[in-house]
Amino acid sequence: MKVIILCGGEGTRMKEETEFKPKPLVLVGGKPILWHIMKIYSHYGFNEFVLALGYKGDMIKDYFLNESKYINNFSLDTKTGKTTFHNNQSDNFKITFVETGLKSLTGERVRRCKEFITEDDFMLTYGDGVANIDIAALANFHKKQKTVGTVSGVHPITRFGIMTIDEKSKKVKKFEQYGVVDPSMSEQEIRLARKSYVSDFINGGFMVFKKDIFKHIGKDTMIEEAFVPLAKQGKLSVFEHSGQWKAMDTYKDVEEMNVFWQKDPFWKVWKN
Repeated sequence: MKVIILCGGEGTRMKEETEFKPKPLVLVGGKPILWHIMKIYSHYGFNEFVLALGYKGDMIKDYFLNESKYINNFSLDTKTGKTTFHNNQSDNFKITFVETGLKSLTGERVRRCKEFITEDDFMLTYGDGVANIDIAALANFHKKQKTVGTVSGVHPITRFGIMTIDEKSKKVKKFEQYGVVDPSMSEQEIRLARKSYVSDFINGGFMVFKKDIFKHIGKDTMIEEAFVPLAKQGKLSVFEHSGQWKAMDTYKDVEEMNVFWQKDPFWKVWKN
C-alpha cells in the first residue's frame, strides 16, 4: 500500500523556517520532519511513498537524491567525479516525486497523484505531523470497516489553561496549566504537559482510502471537503488513537518537537 504525503504547502505560519525551505524539510533532531514521518510508516512495512510536491519541491528532491552523501562517509575524486562510500547508512524508501502545483489545494494535490496509485487502497498524510500511532492496526481497521475512507482521531494537546467551573457560582474550581513545553522542563514535566488533551477528537492526519475517494474529490478543492458528504453517507470511519500526537504549525512547534526529540521522542517507533 503506497503512502501519499502532502508536501506542497508554503507553511506561512512559520516563515522563520519556510522562507528558505519547504515545511517538510524543517529539521527536528537534525533530520527533516518529513523523514520522521516516513520512518514511522517504514517501521510498519509501508515504505513506498508518493510525495506531492509544490512550494520549493526541488529542495525535497535534492535532499533525497543526495541523502547518502549527507549521512555517510565518502571519498570524492574531483577529477573523475567518482564517489566511494565507506559505509551505507541508508533508509529503505521507494519514493515517487510528483509536481502537484505551487498553489494547489490539498485535494487537487491528491488528484494529481492518482496515476501512481495502483492498488485498491492507499494511505495519505500531511507533511508536518507525527504520532506513536500503530500504522498496521490503522490499515487493518480500514479494511475491516469497508468504508471509502478512514481518518485517525486524536486528542490534541491544548496550549491553554484547562478550567473546571462550578456551574452554580461560576467560579473556577480547578485550573490546570498544562500543554506548554519549555526547554527547561524535566522529562516528568513534559509527560504531564502531553496529558493535557481536549476531549473531542480531531483529524490526526494519518488516513487510509479506497481508490473510490478520487470520485469524491472535486477539482481545485481541499481534501477535507470530501469528508463532509462521506460522513453523511456513512462512508467515513475513524481510527481512535489514544496515544501521543503533535503537528508542526508554528515556529514554537518546531522548538517543542526538538525538545521532545531530546527528552521524550514518543513518535520514534523505529529502533535506529
